[in-house]
Amino acid sequence: MAEHRMAGAADPGHDTRVFHFADSVFAHLPRADQRRWAQLYLQGLLTTPGRKSIRRLAAAVSTAPATASQSLHQFISASPWDWVPARQELIRLTGDHFPLRALTIGTVVLPKRGEHTCGVHRRFVPAAGRTISCQVGLGAFVTTGDEDLPVEWRLLLPEQWNEDAKLRERARVPDSARHRPVWEHVLDLVDSVSDALPRRLPAHVPVVADLSEHLDVGRLLAGLDRRGHDFVVAVPAALPVLPADSRVSRAVPGAADAPLGPVGARQFLQHHHVLPPRAVTLAAPGGRGRQLRVVSELVRLPGSCRTYRLFTEWRPADSRAPRVWITSLTGRRVEQLTTLAQAQAGTCLTVSALERDYGLLDFEGRSFPGWHHHMTLVSAAHVYDRLLHAGAFDERLPQSA
Repeated sequence: MAEHRMAGAADPGHDTRVFHFADSVFAHLPRADQRRWAQLYLQGLLTTPGRKSIRRLAAAVSTAPATASQSLHQFISASPWDWVPARQELIRLTGDHFPLRALTIGTVVLPKRGEHTCGVHRRFVPAAGRTISCQVGLGAFVTTGDEDLPVEWRLLLPEQWNEDAKLRERARVPDSARHRPVWEHVLDLVDSVSDALPRRLPAHVPVVADLSEHLDVGRLLAGLDRRGHDFVVAVPAALPVLPADSRVSRAVPGAADAPLGPVGARQFLQHHHVLPPRAVTLAAPGGRGRQLRVVSELVRLPGSCRTYRLFTEWRPADSRAPRVWITSLTGRRVEQLTTLAQAQAGTCLTVSALERDYGLLDFEGRSFPGWHHHMTLVSAAHVYDRLLHAGAFDERLPQSA
């Protein structure tokens, strides 16, 4: 009989901790062999250097890599296990062991070849500077101030994936998975995380997201308002806004000819702000603070009576335009708001770490369930490492009910 061993552990207790963590996260799996393969896949992600293909994971955890590779492929790509309870357990664990400062939404771009991989499409990617064939996922990250922990995922399906029955069948896309706007996915992520937390998402924990390329961002803001969630959201520069006080546009020197109707968010901050830019120092790695100036003003959205604060970094006209942010936290200091907006940058760093160290981009399957299985285990590997770093394994992890 082939021996499937835990390989690459740095200390004798490491295997036991990984096993116990996997038992907690994947306790809902009905069969012992499924739970065993979850443990081994997780250990492979944690210990395999470089690319984390299934073959390399199998070689790291088994003395019979050919057999293990087939079994791991079956577990990830073909087995119909439900990933939702595992993610709920990850959310519960992070809520129990880390202070929640924000719930941040991050975007991941996964380059892919071929046309039959679930959700694949052609898209211009600014970071790459060109159009590539890729999948796009949205992740919910629990932001603690020091950590950004990935706990929930959605795969964006382009509109053509709604209609092509052969594509959907080949990639095992369930009927419930359809093309949806990004704002709807974000609300779904927020609901999922809130429902899984022991005390739901606290009102003081804002949602941080970058929807600066989505003109329908108002639908997200309205949805978060209805749910009672505060937010700090990057919006398109052209998002129409109105002054919270109709007298503002007349009170600004030199703005007598400015329109009183809706104007773009960036234009509003350039021409309708009353107070001068405020100097803000942001914490940076190495203890050095980054100095910037921030301008802000209270605004409304057309058709709404709710007051928000609009803010952005104030830069010379010839420099690259910074993002414009809108928030429901109108009573917070500008320094606090700017720090919250920086959570988006922290999430981007975590995405880079997931790509580099945890195999985020290394899933070779084509199916919708396979993608979610892999992303769940990538999240579990990262959360395990951060719990280990925080000393959470000094005491036994609580078992899920």
